[in-house]
Amino acid sequence: MLGLAHLDRPFDYLVDEAMDSDAQPGVRVRVRFSGRLVDGFVLERLPESDHGGRLAWLDRVVSPERVLTPDLARLARAVADRYAGTMPDVLRLAIPPRHARVEKADPRGDPELEIVAPSAERWHAYDGGAEFLAALHDATLHPRVCWQARPGEDVAARLAELAATVAAQGRGVVIVVPDQRDLDRLDAACRPLLGDWCITLAAGLGPTARYRRWLAVLRGQARVVIGTRSAVFAPVADLGLTVVFDDGDPSLDEPRSPYPHPREVAVLRAHQSASALVIGGFARTAEAQALVESGWARSLTAPRETIRADMPRVEGISDDDRRVAGDPLARSARIPAIAFDAARRALADDAPVLFIVPRRGYLPSVACARCRTHARCRSCHGPLQMGDRGDLSCRWCGRLETRFVCPACGGTAVRALMIGDKRTAEELGRAFTGIPVVTSGGDKIVDEIDAGARVVVATPGAQPHAAGGYGAAVLLDTWAQLDRQDLRAAEEAVRTWMSVATLVRPHGDGGRVVIVADATLLPVQALIRWDPAGFAGHELALRRELRFPPAVTMASIDGPPAAISAFLGMVDTPPGAQQLGPVPLPPGVRPPAGAEPGEPLERVLLRTDRGHGRDLAAALRAAQVLRHARHEDTAGIRVQVDPPTIG
Repeated sequence: MLGLAHLDRPFDYLVDEAMDSDAQPGVRVRVRFSGRLVDGFVLERLPESDHGGRLAWLDRVVSPERVLTPDLARLARAVADRYAGTMPDVLRLAIPPRHARVEKADPRGDPELEIVAPSAERWHAYDGGAEFLAALHDATLHPRVCWQARPGEDVAARLAELAATVAAQGRGVVIVVPDQRDLDRLDAACRPLLGDWCITLAAGLGPTARYRRWLAVLRGQARVVIGTRSAVFAPVADLGLTVVFDDGDPSLDEPRSPYPHPREVAVLRAHQSASALVIGGFARTAEAQALVESGWARSLTAPRETIRADMPRVEGISDDDRRVAGDPLARSARIPAIAFDAARRALADDAPVLFIVPRRGYLPSVACARCRTHARCRSCHGPLQMGDRGDLSCRWCGRLETRFVCPACGGTAVRALMIGDKRTAEELGRAFTGIPVVTSGGDKIVDEIDAGARVVVATPGAQPHAAGGYGAAVLLDTWAQLDRQDLRAAEEAVRTWMSVATLVRPHGDGGRVVIVADATLLPVQALIRWDPAGFAGHELALRRELRFPPAVTMASIDGPPAAISAFLGMVDTPPGAQQLGPVPLPPGVRPPAGAEPGEPLERVLLRTDRGHGRDLAAALRAAQVLRHARHEDTAGIRVQVDPPTIG
């Protein structure tokens, strides 16, 4: 577990007779390496070694618990190879740190509840849903589907039904969701069907509780694991089904090396274990669409008439909507008349109304009032924001700006470029007098609200669930999502909008969604027609034309210019590979570990066709091995295969 690329291979050690019974494959051990004691795992026991030199002795067995199962070892190796990383780094993500007291505690007994497969009739509302369930009941089959949840679907209940169907056969299930709020809802849905056979795994549990639950899964005392990112590695026995829901959520992007995405790990695991796989969501990513178009997975969607009956009425903004007689400012109104009309009608029906604002805060982005130059921090050059008391501060470093002077024109006044949730709530409180206003975002997220007339202002992903659904939803400042210099900007916008729209009542019950954006834009049309699969197909076709992931395999190398240049000189790229850059590191991307504060950072992209993707990963890994073996000073380099952010 040294974490160095040139040492990412097995090493042979002699086992003392006293440790012979405990030193079994999968246990934690301590060994002496280069004069110091390091942690490791026993991969296998061999009668003799092919190493020609002198072998050292195993120092001690840390624990006889066989935490590294053969399946997990194969998966970790495959993930490391896929992402040009090291197996120790993957194992740090997959196996939680040891707690001796937890291992020594009396293990809990098997749960008493007998799992009974539910009817799951609501899956029949999807084309091919009955056949999919029949395949899950047959342990010899392993269906792979990309599930398009219909508007208003009770996702937690549907996933609980799938888990109970597979667990009733004695097989294991792993379900991965983006965050704790999703996990809480899923846990509440699973408990009545699975009882203690279901275990949750999330970082918020704390190290002791998490290891206790992880051990229970390892020992076969749970068949179903639900959790966030790293739960995709859970050591369930006889895996029958893996589910990754809302795979486009940024919360699923792993920030630690080698940065594996749970969707890709689930695909590798389903292939290795010949088990079923479900990649689901209200929207669809280009990566999921690529699996469908390749024939590796099937699309599971509801008929159009069902979708039309379940979805709210969605309205974009046209020129006619912005034109109000006698009001020359109507065309530039942030909240047009059609949005106010939808909100008033919903509140009159005693229903809550949801307003989505892309940024939290009061005025999260400001510019010089004279020349419109973006206001920047003098210390770190980050964007300045204005609080509700008129004070300016940096969004990056938090430094207060007591005397702003525009470096371009010398102006001392600022104007708003974007309005945050706090300012929006303040304005709506004045517009709808007597109506309660609730804000949700940042460190104050509201999970549920009661029925009744109220205005809710939330940032994307922080929208509360409303009892009985919202009467209307208004999506504001959509330009801030669509205009981002990011490959996934449009995809992420559609995913956000659909997750909001699914909380609104069906149009037959008066539900309306107003999106303040040009109705002719393709992402807006995807929401109006509720056609996430069609939009994902268009995105995938566009990326094929432009040669961007997932149509190709792309790797980013971030770091100081000199270090990147030295590293690229060691990479033996596959035939046809193309280099893009170097360019300055995109804004908002965190610097690589080890980078010196304030030093210039660049990014280089390497891309090749999918057929040579493994060759590119192998070449990058070989370069990592070479630079570590040479002990060259290339600290601050980050190598990431298929990074989530490219623009």
